[in-house]
Amino acid sequence: MAEQRDQQLVLVARKACFGLPTACPSCLPVYVYLRLAKASFDLRFNLIHPDSDQIPYVECGDYVAYNNEKGGVIESLKVDGVVDLDAGHPSHDAAEWWAIVRSWLTDAAMYELWIGSDGSAAHKIYFSDLPWPIGKILHYKQTRLMKQLLGITKANIEQKEAETYRRASLAYDALSNKLGEQNYFLDNRPSSFDAILLGHTLFTLHALPEASTLRMKLLEHGNLVRYTENFKTGFLEAGSTYSIPRSPHDPSTSFTPKRENPPNWGTKPKSKPKREKTEEEKTFKRRAKYFVATQLIAILVFLSLLGGSDEADLEVEDDDGMNYDD
Repeated sequence: MAEQRDQQLVLVARKACFGLPTACPSCLPVYVYLRLAKASFDLRFNLIHPDSDQIPYVECGDYVAYNNEKGGVIESLKVDGVVDLDAGHPSHDAAEWWAIVRSWLTDAAMYELWIGSDGSAAHKIYFSDLPWPIGKILHYKQTRLMKQLLGITKANIEQKEAETYRRASLAYDALSNKLGEQNYFLDNRPSSFDAILLGHTLFTLHALPEASTLRMKLLEHGNLVRYTENFKTGFLEAGSTYSIPRSPHDPSTSFTPKRENPPNWGTKPKSKPKREKTEEEKTFKRRAKYFVATQLIAILVFLSLLGGSDEADLEVEDDDGMNYDD
C-alpha cells in the first residue's frame, strides 16, 4: 500500500452544516479519524445520493474504501495500511468501549435524528438539496427503515424510547469515568476509538436540537463536553493546511467566510403593484396544481411498488411526525 500512501486522499461525505465540516453522523467519525491521524486529504460533498450506504468513502488513486464494506471506512484504512492511527495500541483495550458507542450511543443518535425529533436536522443533512417531493418521500422511507432497524412499532415505541435513553445515560457515565481528565481515551494519545466517539459527540452537541434529550444527557458530563470542544477548537476551527472546500449550501458555517452587507441591505425593494389575474391564468394555475399532485401520487405508487417487498412485514406507525419546513 506504499503507492496509496504517496497519493492524495479524498474523503467523499455529506454536506457541511450546523458549523461542522460534515454533519452526517456516519461521515464525521471518518473526517475526525483523518484529522487525528494528520493525514492530508481533500473533502468533497455528494449531494445527490442521500440514501446511499456507500457514503462516506475514501479514495486514494485506484483504491476506494466504502462505508458498507469490510467493517467500514476506518477499518478498511487500517487493515489495508493506508492510514493506521491504532498502530501500537493493544486492540483489546478498546473492545468493550467500541461496543458501547457503536450500539447504545449510535442507536440513541439515530433514534433522535429520525424518530424522536421533528425531522428538521435529518432533512437539512440528507434531503434539503433535492426537489421537494423526492426529498419528502425519501425522508419518509428512511424513517420507516430506521424504525424497522431499531425494532420500533406503534405498540412498543414508549418502551423503546425509555430503554434507548437509559442505555445512553449508562454509556455516558462509563465513558466519562474512563476519560477522567485525559485528552484521549487510550494511553492518552489519539486512536480510532476517539474518532468514533468524537464523531458522535460533535454530532450530538451541534446537529441535534437544543431541546434534544440525548444532547442534554451528554451535557451532564463536563469532561466529555470539554473533550469534544477541545478537538473542535484545535482541529476544526484552527487554521490548517488541509484542503477543505467550502460548501455553497451553508454560508453560515465556520468554513465559509461571512460576506459584507451591501449598501441598503435592510431596505426592501419596492414591489410592483399586483395586477388582477385573468380567468385563463386562474384556470392554468388550478390545472398546474392538479398536475403536480398527480405526479406526486405517481411517485408514491412507484416507490411503494419498488419497496413493497421490503416493507410488507414492517409494523410501524404511519404518522412519522415530520414537521420540518418544506
